[in-house]
Amino acid sequence: MSDISGNGIAKHTVSLLVHNRPGVLSRIAQVFARRGYNIDSLVVSPAHQEGFSRMTIVSTGDAAILDQIIKQLNKLVDCVRAVEHGGRESVERELALFKVQCDTVNRTEILQISEVFRAKTVDISDESITVEVTGTSDKLDAIESMLSRFGILEMVRSGKLIIARGAELT
Repeated sequence: MSDISGNGIAKHTVSLLVHNRPGVLSRIAQVFARRGYNIDSLVVSPAHQEGFSRMTIVSTGDAAILDQIIKQLNKLVDCVRAVEHGGRESVERELALFKVQCDTVNRTEILQISEVFRAKTVDISDESITVEVTGTSDKLDAIESMLSRFGILEMVRSGKLIIARGAELT
C-alpha cells in the first residue's frame, strides 16, 4: 500500500476467495460502490479448489474505509476470505501486451528496450511489433513510457495478480 496524496489516500490490493456462483462479482462490486470506492483493476480466475474463484482487486482510497469494505466482504455468504495485501508480504505480477508502431529505422531500438525489460517479442510485421512483458505494475508503467514515444497502437494489461509469500494464505 502506498500513500499517494499524503492524506491517507493510497492504492490497496485486496485478495478474495469466493464461491464460484452467479452474481458474486456484482455483490462484491456493490460493496465497493456503496463506500464510494472505484475499482482500478479486477482479476478473476478459478481457484485451485473446484467451485471457488480467486479475485484480486486494486483500488485507491482511504485506508479506514477500506477496512470497513473488507469487513463487509467477509460477511458476504459467497466470500470465504477477503484480505488486504501489502508489497512485502506478497508476490505481485502483472502481464501486458504492447503493440508498437515501428519501421526498419526504429525496430532495433524497440527490441533493445524490450530486452532491457525482459519482454518477449510475440508478433512482428512491417508496420508494428508486439511485445509481452510481466512484472510489477511500476515495471509495466516504465516500459509503457519508453515505448510510447514510438506510438503505442494498442495495449492490454491483465491487472495485478497477487499471492502471499511463504505459508501464509492469500
